Amino acid sequence: MSRTLPSRQAEELNKSIIAYLVANNLPNAAAALRQEASLGEDVFDAATTKKYESLLEKKWTSIVRLQKKIMDLESRNGSLQSELDNATPTSLARRNQDPASWLPRLPSRHTLESHRDTITCIAFHPRFSSIASGSDDCTIKIWDWELGELEQTIKGHTRAVLGVDYGGPRGATLLASCSSDLSIKIWDPADQYKNIRTLQGHDHSVSAVRFLPSASGAQSGNLLVSASGDKTLRIWDATTGYCLKALKGHSGWVRDVCPSLDGQFVLSTAADHTARLWDVSTPNPEGKVVMTGHENLVRCGAFAPPASYKHLARLAGLTKAPPATSTAEFMATGSRDKTIRLWDARGTCIKTLVGHDNWITSLVFHPGGKHLLSVADDKSLRCWDLSQDGKCVKVLDGAHGHFITCMRWAPSISREVNGGGADQAEGEATAESIRCVIATGSVDKTLKIFAN
Repeated sequence: MSRTLPSRQAEELNKSIIAYLVANNLPNAAAALRQEASLGEDVFDAATTKKYESLLEKKWTSIVRLQKKIMDLESRNGSLQSELDNATPTSLARRNQDPASWLPRLPSRHTLESHRDTITCIAFHPRFSSIASGSDDCTIKIWDWELGELEQTIKGHTRAVLGVDYGGPRGATLLASCSSDLSIKIWDPADQYKNIRTLQGHDHSVSAVRFLPSASGAQSGNLLVSASGDKTLRIWDATTGYCLKALKGHSGWVRDVCPSLDGQFVLSTAADHTARLWDVSTPNPEGKVVMTGHENLVRCGAFAPPASYKHLARLAGLTKAPPATSTAEFMATGSRDKTIRLWDARGTCIKTLVGHDNWITSLVFHPGGKHLLSVADDKSLRCWDLSQDGKCVKVLDGAHGHFITCMRWAPSISREVNGGGADQAEGEATAESIRCVIATGSVDKTLKIFAN
């Protein structure tokens, strides 16, 4: 039989096998192979045995890792080939040139593993390719989503981390986190994520925390809003750590809170089967609308971007879309009743989306305005086309191996247009460039990145 390996590599393999046999207390087998291979004490001494004893196992595990990578690449290649076979030149050009038409597809670009328990929450850095994930393992991890690498592990909370969010004043981005330990913590990414402040005031688990955007110019960017099992929402000054206001109205655990694009309104969802719209731009924030209709706990909510108003206006029976300057015209909520409901600013349900087979856990509107994306405990990610009466147009079954708990879309990047000169009207100096990047977290302890 012809020899597959060159003589030098064959000798290396023999030495590795002999060292492995010796290390695993199989001296007779090792001695037999040494005799057959003519490797005496002068060639294969104790030092050589030590050098080679773990080489075979390392090679074996590296082969297994490479085989997994090959399988993942083959799966991705098959998915891309299928898309290519079913695509037309027009659709390919549109997908590549128009981020507004992009939707996630399997497999994910990266599957990030390091957490030791369920990933409960995620947040993208507004400018850099960093993403933070919080977990039931009490830690926050910072990743580079472009490279798929873990950058840092943050410890400080003593119980499960339930919410994370980036925000703060322009040019001084901070990270906020909240936990079952009843606290909210502020971390400074510019100083190795040092904990610079801890906010105390809730007397139950803090289930969500979000910075209030300052796009309107009326706020400094230092304000936070939090939701808790104590049935309240609280507004905080992140600079001082003081609680400025407690918002009361829900009769059950407040599970999620979402701010409008300009920070003037917040949407809260709760275990009392309702969602509430609050005006927080006034000195005494008040509840504007109560949305009732879900038949179980309302787990998540999201404001529709102005780009979606033309589609949602048709669903609402309006002849004209509301102005883009109004930031709280339409909302979406997801519930344990397995449905998604779309609402107008008066609290009227304009559409109920049915399709998930289990509790819905997170929602995001596509920045392009045409789609709404949802994830659930049925392990799937679904894409709903608002221009087609909310039809489900894409399903990523088995996006994770277990319940999907959270999802975020990477924030759009602001860029200058027309030079952004001093004489340019306010609001016209920048434009938003959509980043086609979505992240999802799961009970399977993985963070997945779906990107174009």
